Amino acid sequence: MSRVVIAMSGGVDSSVAAALLKEQGHDVIGIMLRLWSEPAAEQDDGVARVSENKCCSLESVYDAKRVAQKLDIPFYLLNVAEKFRETIVDFFYDEYTAGRTPNPCLRCNRYIRFTELLGHAQSLGAEYLATGHYVRVDTDPQTGERRLRKGADSLKDQSYVLHTLTQEQLRHALFPLGELTKPEVRLLAEKYGLAVARKPESQEICFVAQNDYRGFVKRYAHLRAEQEKETAAEPIPGQLPGPIYTTDGKYLGEHTGLAFYTVGQRKGLGITTAEPMHVLAIEADRNAIIVGPASALEKSDFVMHDVNFPRGSVFADTFTGFVKIRYKAPEMPAVIHPLPQNRAAVHLLQPARSITPGQAAVVYGGPDSSEVLCGGLIE
Repeated sequence: MSRVVIAMSGGVDSSVAAALLKEQGHDVIGIMLRLWSEPAAEQDDGVARVSENKCCSLESVYDAKRVAQKLDIPFYLLNVAEKFRETIVDFFYDEYTAGRTPNPCLRCNRYIRFTELLGHAQSLGAEYLATGHYVRVDTDPQTGERRLRKGADSLKDQSYVLHTLTQEQLRHALFPLGELTKPEVRLLAEKYGLAVARKPESQEICFVAQNDYRGFVKRYAHLRAEQEKETAAEPIPGQLPGPIYTTDGKYLGEHTGLAFYTVGQRKGLGITTAEPMHVLAIEADRNAIIVGPASALEKSDFVMHDVNFPRGSVFADTFTGFVKIRYKAPEMPAVIHPLPQNRAAVHLLQPARSITPGQAAVVYGGPDSSEVLCGGLIE
C-alpha cells in the first residue's frame, strides 16, 4: 500500500476519509493547515479577541488530533498562514473592491491544498494527497488520462470547486468519499467511533467572521494599510460612494461602495422605483452600479478566462457540454468556443439569470455528463 497524507480539518468528512484510508492498509499521515485569521480586535465589551479561522480553530485542531489518536496515525500542523493571506485573502479583498464576486475556495484548492500541501506531502515520501471532498477521479482506459468526475452524492458533489486541478495534481490525488453519500459518511463515523460523527458543518467562508463581508472588507483595508505602513484613506477603496444608473443612463441615487454589491442583488440598493430593481452590472472604471428589472438579468452569452482543462489537453474546436455558473446552480446545456490566452466564449442554449463576474463557470460532459471538461472565471 501507499503512503498517503490526508488533509484534516476536524470535520466528519476528512475524519472518515482518514479512517477509510487506514482501513485499506495505507500508511496514513494526518496534516492540518494553519491558515490566516484576523488579528485580535477590540469587541463591544472592550475585550480584544482573535477572530479564529473556522478551518483551523482551536476546537477543530482538538477534534482532528482526537481523530488521529483514535486511528493511531501521526498528526501535524502545517503553518501556511502567510501564504494563505497573500494568495487567498488579498485576492478576495481585491476582487470585492473591484466589484467582482470571488469564490476563495477555488483558489485555495488550487494554490494551497494541491500545491503547498501536496508538495509537503511529497517531501514526506507520500505518493498521494487525500481530502474529504465528494468527488471522483479515475483513469480513462483508452488515453491513460486522469478524469475529474462528480461525486456520487449529487447533493454534496464538490467537483465545481476542484475544476482547477491539473493532470499532475490528479495523478497524486485521492478522494475516498467520492462514491459515498453524506448520510453514509455519518454512519461510517459512528461505526469507527469518531467523536465528530454528528459535528455540524459550516458553509461560510472560513476567514470571514459571522459571514460579514462588509465588515471584513472595512477591517482588512485598514489592516493592509497598517502592514504597508500607510494610512488607509477614507473612504476605503471599494467603499467610495458612486452613482446608480438604469441601463439607459437615468440617475437613481448613490451606492455605498462597489464591494457591497453583487450581480442579481435586489435588496439594500437604497433606491425607490415603481418596479423592483436588480444589480445588472458593476462598472469599476466609473465606480457605477447599473440596475434594471429582473428580466434584464437573463443572458445567454459570456466569456470566461483562466480556463483549465483537467485532462491537460486543451480543446481546439467548439464543443458542447453542460455548464454550472455557480456552485449550487443547475447545469445548463451550452456551446463552448475556445479562445486564445486561456479564454472561452460560452453560449447558453437557454438564458440564465445572474451570471456573475468573478464566479466560476464549470463545463461537464462525457457519456453520463459527470466529467469536468473545463472551467474558468466569468469575465
